Amino acid sequence: MAGAAPKNRLRRRLLVAAGAGGGALVVGGWLFYRAPDRLRRPAALEGASGAPAFNAWLRIGADGAVTVMLPRQEMGQGITTALPMLVAEELDCDFGRVRYEQAPVDAVYANATMLADAVPFRPDDQGWLARVARLSQYRFAELLGVQATGGSSSVRDAFTVMRQAGAAARSMLVTAAAKRWGVTPGECTTERGAVAHAASGQRLGYGELAKDAAALPVPADARPKSPSQFRLLGRPQPRIDAGEKCDGSAQFGCDVRLPGMQYAAILHCPVFGGALKSVKADKAKAMPGVKAVVELAATSTTAAAVAVVADGWWRAHTALDALEVAWDEGAHAALDTAQQRKAYAQLLESGKARAYEKVGDAAAVLAGANRLVEADYEVPYLAHATMEPMNATALVKDGRCEIWVGNQAPTLVKWFAAKGAGVPSEAVTVHTPYLGGGFGRRSEVDITVEATSIAARLPGVPVQLVWSREEDLRHDVYRPMALSRLRCALDGSGAIAAWHHRIVGQSCTGSLTARLLPAAASDAMKDKTTAEGAFDLPYAMPNRRVEHVLAHGPVPVGFWRSVGHSYNAYFVEAFLDEVARAAGKDPFEFRRAMLAGAPRHRRVLEAAAKLGGWGRPLAASPGARAGRGIALAESFHSIVAQVAEVEVDAQRNVRVRRVACAIDCGKAVNPSTVVAQMESGIVFGLTAALYGEITLKGGRVEQGNFGDYPVLRIAECPAIEVEIVESGWERLGGVGEPGTPPIAPAVANAVFAATGTPVRRLPIRA
Repeated sequence: MAGAAPKNRLRRRLLVAAGAGGGALVVGGWLFYRAPDRLRRPAALEGASGAPAFNAWLRIGADGAVTVMLPRQEMGQGITTALPMLVAEELDCDFGRVRYEQAPVDAVYANATMLADAVPFRPDDQGWLARVARLSQYRFAELLGVQATGGSSSVRDAFTVMRQAGAAARSMLVTAAAKRWGVTPGECTTERGAVAHAASGQRLGYGELAKDAAALPVPADARPKSPSQFRLLGRPQPRIDAGEKCDGSAQFGCDVRLPGMQYAAILHCPVFGGALKSVKADKAKAMPGVKAVVELAATSTTAAAVAVVADGWWRAHTALDALEVAWDEGAHAALDTAQQRKAYAQLLESGKARAYEKVGDAAAVLAGANRLVEADYEVPYLAHATMEPMNATALVKDGRCEIWVGNQAPTLVKWFAAKGAGVPSEAVTVHTPYLGGGFGRRSEVDITVEATSIAARLPGVPVQLVWSREEDLRHDVYRPMALSRLRCALDGSGAIAAWHHRIVGQSCTGSLTARLLPAAASDAMKDKTTAEGAFDLPYAMPNRRVEHVLAHGPVPVGFWRSVGHSYNAYFVEAFLDEVARAAGKDPFEFRRAMLAGAPRHRRVLEAAAKLGGWGRPLAASPGARAGRGIALAESFHSIVAQVAEVEVDAQRNVRVRRVACAIDCGKAVNPSTVVAQMESGIVFGLTAALYGEITLKGGRVEQGNFGDYPVLRIAECPAIEVEIVESGWERLGGVGEPGTPPIAPAVANAVFAATGTPVRRLPIRA
């Protein structure tokens, strides 16, 4: 019965999460919910040895070194530098003496901003209902207390609290110094890790004051600096984690090594929703180094599978071939992408839709239009294909569980590791190594449940489970396949008079909820991710309707870098080029004319066009044709425009030669990170635009490795230029994902410009 209470708490908290994530609006009492003290010292820090903790966010050692607690997971986006910068700015310390440490799992580190962003309102909607909904969701998230990394929200969520933490610590250091000198705190100043008293010429380093200062009460009224006082924020800084990632000392999940560790390889049912019928394991058990064969029944979070544990991963993987496994393939053994496409086409025609935006009367204007433009678009399922395949190391011993897993949600890991290991969640310790790619994939808990379930069968033995690349690609949670129909009426001047956009696809939020807590799964709530990037356009259109038809199916879908924006931006921006051509207008000028009421978007579009040489002659190689394409997309509170320059040869092979990118993320905390993330998002999006496609035949995913699911190679990478268009600290946007949505339509539009044929289906090679 020891695990009963945690299980019930898990259920309650997940029910709250499911409602919030689906866009539930909970008002009333929640608006008066008392926010938690985010500067308190968690028990895990108070009991730790070494440098004293000033609050939940930082320690200072006797040597003056500052350790910042990192509440989010680093997966390449640069938060191991950006978040410590927030503390260091307010602390007035030497940034070269700043280090970071992964924060423990504690509600004080909850990511409330990510959940507040989930409400199904336009980001520019500041009406009372939208504001109440966001505040309500934010309060919900604080109560839920889930640490999570996603939604390009790390800096936005931390910007206030981590600066407050630094300011509070600085105040405590000043108070401690003033007491020693017998002066008032107002007479003291701070600079580069020391407190000074100008009148007496006295000076004490933070290390000398740390013990006394940390013993003082944490001030609730410490005021962070105004942006005009910033010395660090907004200036490029080298990445703190660069050294260990370059010399190989950085530890990723697959690098974990423990005394006596065994290795597990796994084989899942090849058909989604299937079950394990039987396993004959005698041959495998007789192979050298094999320790155990573990059968795993299907759960809401995991597929049916069988794993082999051995003293080496290759031995375990090889032994899988010696198993005689019989699967019950279930109801989906005939699942076929071509059939699913037909079903989606029917839904596109007559499926019941839910409106996400209704302005004016688009139907009436379209019905009476003299100039009508319409087109259907399609995108396939996409895998995450992280460079480091899914892996986790677990140890279950004496009623406790330790797990080492690259993850985006350590709170969920703690809860579901408890389920897999059969222990209370309070008995679980989560270690988060570096993530070898996340993109939303590592917010899932399947690898956690599997690793802890296997380790529970071998108590006292640490077991590292690593999926093969084939298992990784064939048992992902995919970006949804989606179909789209757009219809547009043009007035006499060639401007858009009416706009109707209809989308068909699965719900990422609904699919995740069904995995985490099936009892809470429902179609009742709107899922913003299905229509984001479609219902929240900046363009002036007097009559518009955007709607989504919810499709269901056995293929698991989940959050993929930029989520719905990744395909809705393609649908919208590729179609806009078709509309511009029908109106006889330049694609850039056509967009620009519709942005008079959106000056930030207009500036970004203009910056990208200038950087990309829009309107200048474009040469091509002999026998090839060249073209430029432009696209604009706002996502995660950042605005990005890109110009792609492509060349199409006689065999219709597409080569992307250059990409110009402009971004307005408000103000760049670390400009170097912003540039790197735009480059990263562009390369990630190019892989999807040119090559990415998951298909099914006979219920099975057909792709299994990079031979049939290719990624962009170094030789194919275009020249990329990035310009940051700043608009102020009060408008902070994310940068981890916004670079991805515009690249597919920019390339598609460049191909359209070069060939005269619109690209209505991705990947472009198809």
